[in-house]
Amino acid sequence: MTDLATATGVRAGGAPHRVRSTPSGGRARRPMSIGRIALILGLIVSIVYFFLPFWWLGVASTKSTGDLYTSPSLWFADGFAFFENIARTFAYQNGIFFTWIWNTILYSVTSAVGATVLATMGGYAFAKYRFRGRKVSFAILLGAVMIPNTVLVLPTYMIMSNLGLVNTIWAVILPGLLNPLGVYLVRIYGQDAVPDEVLESARIDGAKEFRIFTQIALPMLRPAIATVLLFSLVNTWNNFFLPLVMISDNRLYPLTVGLNNWRALATIDGSAGQDLYPLLIMGSLLAVVPLIIAFLAMQRQWQSGLALGAVK
Repeated sequence: MTDLATATGVRAGGAPHRVRSTPSGGRARRPMSIGRIALILGLIVSIVYFFLPFWWLGVASTKSTGDLYTSPSLWFADGFAFFENIARTFAYQNGIFFTWIWNTILYSVTSAVGATVLATMGGYAFAKYRFRGRKVSFAILLGAVMIPNTVLVLPTYMIMSNLGLVNTIWAVILPGLLNPLGVYLVRIYGQDAVPDEVLESARIDGAKEFRIFTQIALPMLRPAIATVLLFSLVNTWNNFFLPLVMISDNRLYPLTVGLNNWRALATIDGSAGQDLYPLLIMGSLLAVVPLIIAFLAMQRQWQSGLALGAVK
């Protein structure tokens, strides 16, 4: 008797086929193909590659200055200085880290909310209204998506300088309100997610355009809005070059520029500045935590949007 017995089954079209079964009656697993094995290995390598820097950051945040140079890079030291590093990070330079966190939250939330509102209105208009110059305007929008933000920093600086807004919070917030990629995403999603028949029915019932947009279109666009909001939030939170050029007062720095200021200070001070590295590492770890919370909070909206797209 062989280890595996076979049983006869019926295909959906009526043709019989043979199903391999185990002596206990369960179906035997098919051997994995080479392509599937390569895919799984690729996923494992990708997970390790992207998770490794975060693992190093978490491990290094528990070390003192001496342990950073004497213990293994990817494993914990004998001492545990995690809470001491937190206290030193928030106490250094009279607690300016608190100010940088508040500035980053202010810049990111204000820019993300404003950019999402503008992108939603613009994307909805491109998707559901027909007006003269619509195709040309959308082509210009697609061109703007391809332009790197760093290329626009110096022209933006000239504009802000003429307006007298350099070294103010508006020099960071106002440029962050423009999000061509967000307009594009809302336009693509809104084409299918908001049926024209529903809008026409609302107009026949006497609803005005503003009411149609706020009470009918916005709930249908919720997954796209959540995506644009998170992208805008992450983009502004991680923005470095624009605040570096626009702001010279360290009390207006976001976390990215402030931590870079500490890095430069540690480099200038030589061996004495090495004591700042645990603060830099802890500050970098704390800067990531709000983004993880925002991602987890909006994950359900993304999943509902993906499921809706899969059904369609």
